[in-house]
This record gives sequence, C-alpha cells and structure tokens, in this order.
Amino acid sequence: MKRSEVSEKCADIVVVGSGAAGMTAALTAAEGGASVILCEKLRHQGGTSNFAEGLCAVESQMQHQHYIGLTRDEAFKISMEYSHWRANPRLVRAVIDLSSDTIEWLQKYGVEFDKPVAMFYDGHRTWHIIKGKPKPGGRGSVMIRTLSKRVIEKGGNIYLGTPVKKLIKEKNKITGVVVESNKKLIGIKAKAVIIATGGYANNKEWVKKYTGLELNVNVFPLGNIGKMGDGIRIAWEAGADDKGMGLIQLWRGIPIGQGVRELGNLNAAALQPHLWVNQNGERFCDETIANIDPFEGNACARQKNGYSYTIFDEVIKRHMMEKGIDKNMGTENPPGTPLPDFDTELKGAYEKKNPHIFVADSIKGLANQTGIKPTVLKTTIDEYNRFCRQGHDDLFAKDRQYLRPVKEPKFYAMRCVTMTLGTLGGININHDAEVLDKENNIIPGLYAAGNDASGMFGDSYNIYLSGGTLGFAVNSGRIAGRNALKYIGIKK
Repeated sequence: MKRSEVSEKCADIVVVGSGAAGMTAALTAAEGGASVILCEKLRHQGGTSNFAEGLCAVESQMQHQHYIGLTRDEAFKISMEYSHWRANPRLVRAVIDLSSDTIEWLQKYGVEFDKPVAMFYDGHRTWHIIKGKPKPGGRGSVMIRTLSKRVIEKGGNIYLGTPVKKLIKEKNKITGVVVESNKKLIGIKAKAVIIATGGYANNKEWVKKYTGLELNVNVFPLGNIGKMGDGIRIAWEAGADDKGMGLIQLWRGIPIGQGVRELGNLNAAALQPHLWVNQNGERFCDETIANIDPFEGNACARQKNGYSYTIFDEVIKRHMMEKGIDKNMGTENPPGTPLPDFDTELKGAYEKKNPHIFVADSIKGLANQTGIKPTVLKTTIDEYNRFCRQGHDDLFAKDRQYLRPVKEPKFYAMRCVTMTLGTLGGININHDAEVLDKENNIIPGLYAAGNDASGMFGDSYNIYLSGGTLGFAVNSGRIAGRNALKYIGIKK
C-alpha cells in the first residue's frame, strides 16, 4: 500500500521518484525478487508522467501489425545524427534495443496502447499511445496507476510525501538514503539506490545558471511541479559528474488560465503555422516549424522576453472553425479538427481580461494593442501578403500550403510565450544506467534514469522519434532496475 510514514528501515533497492522512470525501475526490481522502497516527495505519484500521451518504441509487434518498417538500426542513426553525436551512443542503442520488449512488458502488466502514430506529418510512427484518459490526469496517469498497483502486489512499498534528503555513502559505495518523514530524518539502508526525480524544471536558480533563461519571465514550466533537481543534487553530493546540464525541452504557446485552456480553441489557433512575428513586428522563422515543437520552442526562446505573436484574420479564423486546424493539439485534436467554440472561448478570455489575446478592426489597431510599431507591422504583413499572392516565401521558404494572407477584418493576435516541458539531464550515466563520477568511474550502488539522467539527447529534444522523453524514462528505468538487481546479486 501507499504510505505517508516510513516504517521500513532497510531494503534491497530504494527508488527515488514515482514518475515513469521510478515506477518502472521499482517494478523491475520487485519482479526480480528484490525488496523495494519507492520514495516520492509529493503527496501524489507520477509527476509529469501523468500528462504524457505515449512512448517511443521501435520494431514492436504493434508496429509490425501496422506495416511500420522502421528498424532499430535506422532509429539509432536518426538519434545520433539528430544529436550531432553528442548523445551517448551505447546508451541510445541500449534504450532503442529494449524499447519493443518494453511495450510487451507494459502490456503484460495491464497497460494498453492504441496503434503507433507520428507526432507530425510523414514522421516515423514510433509514438505508442496509451489507451484511456481518466480525470484527473491524462493518459500517462493510467500507466502510472497500473504500474504502482503491480509494485505493491509484488511487495514493494511506496511512500508519498517522503523526500530523500541525501545519499549514504560508505567506502565509496552507496549504502542507503536519508529521508524526511513526518518532519523527522530517517535513515534507510539499501544495497542500491535508483534516482528518478524528473529534473529541475522548477528550480529558478539552476534554469538561469545552466540555460540562461528565467523562469516565469521568458520561459514558463508546463506540467512541472516541484522539480527542483533533488535527485541530481544528492547525486552530485555523492560525487556524480554533472554532465548534461542545460538541455531543456522547449515549446511555444499561450499560458493556461484566464479563459485559455491547454487544449482549447485559443491555444490551438495560436499554435498554427499562420503568420508569426516578434515584439519588433518582424517575422523570425518559417512558421511551418509549428509542426515540430522543439524547433518552434528554440526559435521563440531567441526573441525578446521569449515572446512572439501569431497573427491571422477573420478568413483564417473561419477556416479553423469550419475546416479545421493544420497542426495537431495532442492526440485528442488531430489535424483537421474544427474549432467551433472559438468565439465563445474568445469572449470568455476577454471577460477575464487575458493579456495574451488581441482583436482589432485594423492592422494599426492591432499593433497599438500589442505594443508593436504600426509601420513595422504593416510592412511585415504587406510583404507576407505579397508572398501569399505569388505562392512563394522569398524570406524563409515557408511551405506554400500555409501561405494565407492577412487582409480581412477582424484581425487577431495571440501572444505566445516560451514554455518548458522539462529539463533533460544532469547526472552522467553509462549504458547500464550506472552513475559515473567526474573521472568516469562507476559509483557502486547508484543508478539514475529519466530526466535526471544525461546521454539520450543532444542539444534539443528529438521529436523525429516521437515519444522519446517517456520512452527514455520507461526504458532507462528498466535498465536501472535490471542492473541494480545484478549488482546486489539477483540474476534476472
């Protein structure tokens, strides 16, 4: 059962964090016969994994059944070339090679999947979508709840509201943890520890230091709560190498609230490949990158204060309402989904005085509302409309199917901010998920998985293999669990 007060004072393996990486590590260890304690500092389990939709796998049975021919070799090359070989090749290979088996392993424990899809047009169909979307939480919460039940069935103990404060290290090897339970510090002896706390996306100081961005100023966390880098910090204190800090998964959208919903009509409109301008009123990218989240996030982050505007007119709005959107909004709103409630949500946002939504009868009026110089915005729109008429974007070579002029009142602007879905790395591991020190030596008894661990990605999240973050979490968790079992003398 899940508990709030620690009673056990020892275990074969302690897992820190209850997201996808921690939960799969705990289940792997428990099914191998180890006694397991999982500690989660929050009062609920799953973390950001609750909001995930699916995970990456290659050569799964489901892919074979749907005539998807991507091979593990091809996926490996895609990963390494996308990262410009900054990723750890042996770790990447280990994760990809295990991924198909992981789908079957999850299915064995009761996790169900829809058919594999891609996250963008003509992409590789590696995204295995988890079935079900209960409330509260998203599809990922289905998997988390299913796996947590299996951990408990196999004798594992899950402690919520129990942060791990530090690792216990004796004679250069990890021998346990110190946790806080009911405001008391308690030592738990362990033969191995697996860290999976989900990164540092809510740590303002670290985000500024390692990425140059400022939380809630020019980058806003989405779906991340309490991600302060606790696991990374205790690993560093135990001598772990800090390789991989600074990699952050970026995205672009309107902040949730004041009449704007995450998957609502307004955010859907803002994310489309219409005309995008920065605060100077100038275009800054080929808006077709709207279909590739890390690209749009990187481009938006380069703008002043991380802001940009999506601009369109009444004709384009009507097209979205009646014909549908171009870019998907998660698996629930695929391309072609109409936005019939746009005007209703727009009215609601106005009534709540949302500062990110602008409507005007003229381009000059729109410019005045947004603070953009009217002459600059007019020049930009005139040039853009010329590109639309001639069917070619002379500036950024935008796909002509998305070249739609902005000329019919009313005119709309949606101010988008740079968002982060999480940080990716901080603890250097090898392909067995063993934590390495600054001399590249293994720290015996210590493992890391998921967003705490470095090596799977290069300088940006790899969307070409859709579902990569959750895929890495689940597979690195299994790798950590397996090798922790070997370390403590249990063969699986």
